[in-house]
Amino acid sequence: MAAKAVSAFNPKTFLATVNHGRTITKHAKNAVIFAQAGAADAVFYIQKGRVKLVVESEQGKEAVVAILGPQEFFGEGCLIGQPLRLATAKAMVESEVMRVGKAEMIRVLHDEPAFGELFMAHLHLLIRNSRVEADLVDQLFNSSEKRLARALLTLANFGKEGAPQPITTKISQETLAEIIGTTRPRVNSFMNKFRKLGFISYNGHLEIHSSLLSVVLRG
Repeated sequence: MAAKAVSAFNPKTFLATVNHGRTITKHAKNAVIFAQAGAADAVFYIQKGRVKLVVESEQGKEAVVAILGPQEFFGEGCLIGQPLRLATAKAMVESEVMRVGKAEMIRVLHDEPAFGELFMAHLHLLIRNSRVEADLVDQLFNSSEKRLARALLTLANFGKEGAPQPITTKISQETLAEIIGTTRPRVNSFMNKFRKLGFISYNGHLEIHSSLLSVVLRG
């Protein structure tokens, strides 16, 4: 008895068919598809319409960080370790969206090379843009002082294995001012403040102490 032929996997069919963790929903203009700080448990694919991703600060400020159209994915942050949504997704016009549960998305990426090829180009863009998005949100919603503290912690590899490391490469205050989008006098003022509070020290090179994290975390 001849073996039954296995039909080739079609990514477009997969993204248009309701089955195994996939659902299609219609959203009216301005409807929320998912909310900032909600659980990141699925990836979405726009079949029709247009979607914007909006970040809101604790003070109520809003910034649009992306506008997406048909045949584009969003919500992929769950695949690179984001437990919660960093933004709110809203329909800009009447839209039709496919929701693919995280487990199903991981399965098809693993099992179907054709889908993997389609998605990987988008994922590379996501990884590149996620840093841009984080920096944009940082510029919009955080004070210059917080941005400087964050930049110094990043330069000192804070959060990686071991204690924060000395910054051996000389970085001028002008360069720091350019990184965080402020002036050199303001950077100088913040650096003096950090040193007086014991958050940083100079001993032939700049040392960043973990206590500097309090500047980033405070409200």
